[in-house]
This record gives sequence, C-alpha cells and structure tokens, in this order.
Amino acid sequence: MDIVDLAPDLRMLRFPTGQAYALRDGRDITLIDTGPPGSADAIAAALDGWGRVRRVVLTHYHADHAGSAREVAAWPGVQLAAHHADARVVRGEAKGEWPTFTPAEQQLHAVVAAGLPDPPDVAQARIDLDLDDGDVLDGLQVIWTPGHTPGSIALRHEERGILFTGDTAAEHEGAVFLGPFNIDRGRAKESFRRLAAPGAAVVCFGHGAPLLGDRVGLLAAAANAPEVPDPLG
Repeated sequence: MDIVDLAPDLRMLRFPTGQAYALRDGRDITLIDTGPPGSADAIAAALDGWGRVRRVVLTHYHADHAGSAREVAAWPGVQLAAHHADARVVRGEAKGEWPTFTPAEQQLHAVVAAGLPDPPDVAQARIDLDLDDGDVLDGLQVIWTPGHTPGSIALRHEERGILFTGDTAAEHEGAVFLGPFNIDRGRAKESFRRLAAPGAAVVCFGHGAPLLGDRVGLLAAAANAPEVPDPLG
C-alpha cells in the first residue's frame, strides 16, 4: 500500500486496486472506505502516530472499498456509516447486485478485480449509522449518487474544499469519466452530473489520481459536458 499526503490533514491510502482516504480533525480520523479484505493491519500501520480512526464512511459495498470494514469495525471506538441502501447489503440483510458489464468492462474487470470477491459477495460488517442524502457528519455532506450501486455516495467537505467521489467518477491518465461497473448506467450518469458543483480544491476518486490545483476543473468540465464521458460504455 502506498501512502500519499494530499494535504496536512488528508492522506490517501493506495491499494493495488483502488484507494481509501483518511481525513483528520485534530487527532480524530474519518476513514473513507477500507480497501480490500485483509487491509486493516496496513491501514493501522499507515495511520500510526498520525491520528485515531473514530469513524468509517463507506462510499459503497464493493469489496475493494468495504472489504476490510469488519476488521476495522473491531477497533475500539470506531463508528461505521453507509447509505441505508448499501448498509443493508453490508449487514447481510440483502444481496448485492452484479454490475451490468459492457464488453470493454468485462475485459477490464477480469484484470483489475482478479483475486477480489465477486460484486455480490460482500464481507459482512455491522453498520452503526444509516445515511441519507444531505446528511452531514462533522462537516462531510453526503451526496447520494445511485447507479454504481443502489446506495453509492460521494462526500463533500465544503469548508475544506474536498470532494470524495467514490466510484461514480474515475480518473485515468488525465481524463475524468464515468466510473465503470455500474448496476444502472443511466442513473450513474445522472449521479455523475451531481458532482459538478464548484468549490473543491481537492477531488479524491475511488480509482485514479486525485485532482489538485488547476486540474480540479476537469471534474466539473466532465460533469457539465453535453454527454457524460463514458469511454467504456
């Protein structure tokens, strides 16, 4: 796992597939996603001496984002939160759904998801707080972005100028586009457009390089384009 400090209180934890983020407030950390199964020890090592995880917010239930939720939930004093639609899946109350793959996505998934559980197979964990659109957690506003999964969310910290897109948007080689592997592509495109609001100084994707400085505008440009960029569609 690579550790990348994006700001004094914002740290990216990059796994072989995807990434999580740690947002610090004083000594308290909100962890955005938990990486694939078996990542808890690496996360703990990456944050040792930097702060203490008090809350985990899952952007959606896929294994590369929620795979270590149960492990992290065992840490003392940690609260887990997710949108209520995906919380049901993480708890084991409902079955996850397979994405509807395009031919290009089928080929990509075979490569990037090798060794990960299939999308419906979620490592079950407790969820302490069910979220809804517009909820605010210590300055983080929940933006419901269904389409990738039923309860996919993005998170915006307006005061700090940080946007976490989850997998609704992705970045690759300087291009920003619709994230792949969606259960409802049309709805995911509608959600993508919700990410166009200005004001972010840092944009953090579930997959791809964060946007900093002059590059931040790439997301708004993509979200406001006549057609949502969808190179794998």
